Amino acid sequence: MASVSLPAIAAGEAGLSRYLTEIRKFPMLAPDEEYMLAKRYKEHDDRQAAHKLVTSHLRLVAKIAMGYRGYGLPIGEVISEGNVGLMQAVKRFEPEKGFRLATYAMWWIKASIQEYILRSWSLVKMGTTANQKRLFFNLRKVKGQIQALEEGDLRPEQVQQIATKLGVTEEDVISMNRRLGGDTSLNAPLRSDADSGGEWQDWLVDETPDQEERLAESEELDNRRQLLRDAMGSLNDREKRIFEARRLTDDPVTLEELSSEFGVSRERVRQIEVRAFEKVQKAVRKGAKELERPHAEHAALPAG
Repeated sequence: MASVSLPAIAAGEAGLSRYLTEIRKFPMLAPDEEYMLAKRYKEHDDRQAAHKLVTSHLRLVAKIAMGYRGYGLPIGEVISEGNVGLMQAVKRFEPEKGFRLATYAMWWIKASIQEYILRSWSLVKMGTTANQKRLFFNLRKVKGQIQALEEGDLRPEQVQQIATKLGVTEEDVISMNRRLGGDTSLNAPLRSDADSGGEWQDWLVDETPDQEERLAESEELDNRRQLLRDAMGSLNDREKRIFEARRLTDDPVTLEELSSEFGVSRERVRQIEVRAFEKVQKAVRKGAKELERPHAEHAALPAG
């Protein structure tokens, strides 16, 4: 696929700093301007319009990519993969649907980055099951939710809590936590002399209030909630009750409690939970694909 020309990302922190400085020069787009550019690209294959749409969202890619710094991969390559996802999003974006490009592009950017990470981490390292992959991408977030922020091994009660939240074994949690140790904070200084250069996050924030990003995050959350609500319709009453009790609450109900409630064994409850999760996951994926399906499948993003 041809691509627009983008600023180069040189190796090392100095190269990354230069790239972040350069992409801040591209202006954000007002909603009506974005709509007209998207229409021009879609209907007239306008190269300039495509370039503006892509470059105006490079900061969004950088911000998302920084959230994946803890996987031990060159951040420049992570950003580059995110940029590929952004260009795919521009290719398939349909402004008539009423979404902002940032909302639509987030799905493609994250998917592209995660696919790159999965390719780069051997299956031997991270495991092959869906639950292990879920743990791989959600461990740090859940650690933050339960205030397990210190370095080193987790406490036993933290391991148990994370395992319950993510539906994996305690052994998987311990192993993955050790493999993903040493996360880099966005509050870390850009250079060793902390008084110069500021923090990583300083380079990702625009001086003016970023209403577009707040809107995009809100719309993305609404989309996900709607997809989940629609997917829940595929469950019967018992499956819905068990799925909600085990997967959608901050304090999951135990298998023992649900076993007593429904008069079945704990293993039977676990089986119903797994089946319900698989049904919801399948329905969500189907809904997400329908949301992203382009009307112009063969549109190509021109070279700039």
